[in-house]
Amino acid sequence: MHSHPASRLANIAPFHVMELLARAKALESQGRDIIHMEVGEPDFPTPPPIVAAAQAHIASGRVFYTPALGLPELRESISAFYQTRYGVSVPASRIAITAGASGALLLALACLAEPASEWLLTDPGYPCNSNFVRSFEGVPVCIPVETNNNYQPTLSDIKRYWTNRTAGALFASPANPTGTLLDDPTLRDIVGYIRQRGGQLIVDEIYHGLTYKRDAMTALQFGDDIFVVQSFSKYFNMTGWRLGWLVVPERFTRDVEKLAQNLFISPSTPAQHAALAAFRPETIEILEQRRHEFCRRRDYLLPELEKLGFIVRAKPEGAFYIYADCSAIARDSQELAHRLLETVGVALTPGLDFGAQAPQSHVRLAYTSSIGTLSEAVSRMRVALGKG
Repeated sequence: MHSHPASRLANIAPFHVMELLARAKALESQGRDIIHMEVGEPDFPTPPPIVAAAQAHIASGRVFYTPALGLPELRESISAFYQTRYGVSVPASRIAITAGASGALLLALACLAEPASEWLLTDPGYPCNSNFVRSFEGVPVCIPVETNNNYQPTLSDIKRYWTNRTAGALFASPANPTGTLLDDPTLRDIVGYIRQRGGQLIVDEIYHGLTYKRDAMTALQFGDDIFVVQSFSKYFNMTGWRLGWLVVPERFTRDVEKLAQNLFISPSTPAQHAALAAFRPETIEILEQRRHEFCRRRDYLLPELEKLGFIVRAKPEGAFYIYADCSAIARDSQELAHRLLETVGVALTPGLDFGAQAPQSHVRLAYTSSIGTLSEAVSRMRVALGKG
């Protein structure tokens, strides 16, 4: 009898932030007041027009499967969104609705990753990406990205790490955990080089819409041979609905459809009907107000953290994270995270989740709480760190 897990699981690490969250929830159940700065989830409720659309659909009772690639009218709405927001033409036929961005990443890598093929990722970066690659027997190759390049890869990085075993690359802009953007000229050069080498590029754009000072431009402006991952979770405030999408190059659409049919059957029907209201003008107006509030929170929290002794080497331009060097105030970020949680009820994420590049000296803080709550978190940390 086969009594042990598949060998691929040996190299798949736990998602540490979720374990920290479990401890924070356990403390809350004991009556402790916990300020959550650890999980990448907007605190705002789902906008009312989206909720109303879901309620109306569920009330009809006709909650059946949709096509594997999603509701045709939702795919058309996303196509129109690309034209309106970016001025880029993306046919609905190339849009697959998925079970969150995670479902989109799984479909893309199930479609592309061969056993032993190498995939370039960033370090620091979103921890699940390496595990998605490993799940399809690919090999993640993590590029240490530098603060002087805004924690983003450069063309010279790609050239340095590309070998005859490299199948492609997966990058994010804005990035998690750093909130930094890949600038357009660099992305254009990277797209051109990967195309020249016969590789495939996947760009994670799930934090689009949540950028400050300058808007992020989709990678799709540089060609229709790029896979783009998007989500209703972050900008649209729909984390628990588990809905995202994948823009697929034309020649892969049938392959992605076959995978979706077999792996998921179809995305959540109520969530898709809810998302039909996500692009309405009244919904976008709500979301833009919330974007401005995230910007206010970032601008409040950043200098306050620096006063406490954290060092922020690259200012976040998007998402809702600050990736900070904590080496001036603690020897180990994991110990610091657990100490702050247990002693003053502030939950933040140690760098261990985000790669091998000095994780012990970095933490990620999410500004997904009101400024009043962030101020309370700063006060508590000040006490815990002996700063007054």
